[in-house]
Amino acid sequence: MVWKRSKGPILLNLSSEYSISRFIEDAKALGFIAVGFSRPEKPPFFDEFCSWMADGKHGDMAWMERNLELRAHPEGLLNGCRTVVSLAYPYSRHKPCTPDGYTAARYTEPKMPDYHGRLKKIARKLAGRIHEWFPESRTRICVDSAPLLERSFAYASGMGFVGKNNMLIVPGYGSYFFLVEILTTALLPFKETLPMKNKCGSCAKCLSACPTGALEKDFSLNASRCLSYLSIEYGHAMNSETGRMMGNCFFGCDVCQEACPFNGEALLREPALPSTDEILEMDEKDFKEKFGTTAFARAGLEKIKSNLRAVRSGARE
Repeated sequence: MVWKRSKGPILLNLSSEYSISRFIEDAKALGFIAVGFSRPEKPPFFDEFCSWMADGKHGDMAWMERNLELRAHPEGLLNGCRTVVSLAYPYSRHKPCTPDGYTAARYTEPKMPDYHGRLKKIARKLAGRIHEWFPESRTRICVDSAPLLERSFAYASGMGFVGKNNMLIVPGYGSYFFLVEILTTALLPFKETLPMKNKCGSCAKCLSACPTGALEKDFSLNASRCLSYLSIEYGHAMNSETGRMMGNCFFGCDVCQEACPFNGEALLREPALPSTDEILEMDEKDFKEKFGTTAFARAGLEKIKSNLRAVRSGARE
């Protein structure tokens, strides 16, 4: 989503100190739990990202191989981009569950509309603040869809550190949040912040907890073995052995986050899903009515049914 303004000099209406501090206040008033700023330079870990793909660790997600030039130079996503604003928005710490005890990853929030559009709408209000301060500026809002290394820019901004499970962790909050970016042609006058040092220490609970060994070593994920990938992105049916490793979760996986001490205790469940029998009996019309605007829509009904069959089969073995 790109906001357009007429071309011309980029002028600042308010004092630099007021603009940044007020922007952060406005962001937190809208529900964001962390805000960071960086320049649209080659992001940290870009070379490691390319090596990771070259080693085939990204499974069948061939789309990751496209637009590498944009990933390396994000100003290509917005001509004249001079600032990247990184924002963290929390999702529920309660795990959605069915009446018969099956669960889905927390980020799905099945009672809420899909987070892409919902968070763009919220971020649009902050983009409006930028336009008030820089009347001739343009912005683009990105939510987990543009070819942008989101965690790298959030890390570069000093917002948090990258854990051994490759999740961005905000000290004092954890990792249960979405990332949103506002690219802008405005040269926001923020104070440069060094990236946060890793705070995992000797802890390796996330690696030990991973059911499939997808976390092969510190900071190294083999996505082709990751249960989130296998239950959402993978284009084939999972087998009963994978279903067994999913436990009672049929969509996504939060195990490495649940094991992380920075997330504390977050084991509460929220009844938010139909029973597994009801889901298995759904047709496309039923699915669209129930899940058509949620995060489940991406995977589709047949993938979700396949997951449920595998998980229930694995539970019987």
